[in-house]
Amino acid sequence: MSEHAVHNAADDDNRDDDNTPIDEEHAHVHVVPPRILIAVFAVLLVLTFMTVAVTWIDFGRTANVWIALTIAAIKSAFVALYFMHLRWDSPFNAVILIAALFFVALLIGIITLDTSEYHINFEVPPPTSARPVG
Repeated sequence: MSEHAVHNAADDDNRDDDNTPIDEEHAHVHVVPPRILIAVFAVLLVLTFMTVAVTWIDFGRTANVWIALTIAAIKSAFVALYFMHLRWDSPFNAVILIAALFFVALLIGIITLDTSEYHINFEVPPPTSARPVG
């Protein structure tokens, strides 16, 4: 009888869903108390209401957009910290997340700078150019 054929019922507790062994020293489980999750949910609801309320008050188009984007960034930070468990995770993962967000912002900034270059050469066609002649 081979060693793979022997099945020990006690080993089932140390195996993952796909039957791979779980290393007890490196298993990372963090259970968040429901009161924290409910509090974060309440904060997200309040911030969502604030985002909608910004549209009711006219601070100027640019200011309204920046206020709404700031509120969205705060909400995404709450989601990343509590629902994605980054608050209790390794600081390295937070550094990777911040670096990724920085490069996304850099990409959007470069694309925004580039839009001013091609808008110079753009001319609106006359309204009759799409009509057939005759």
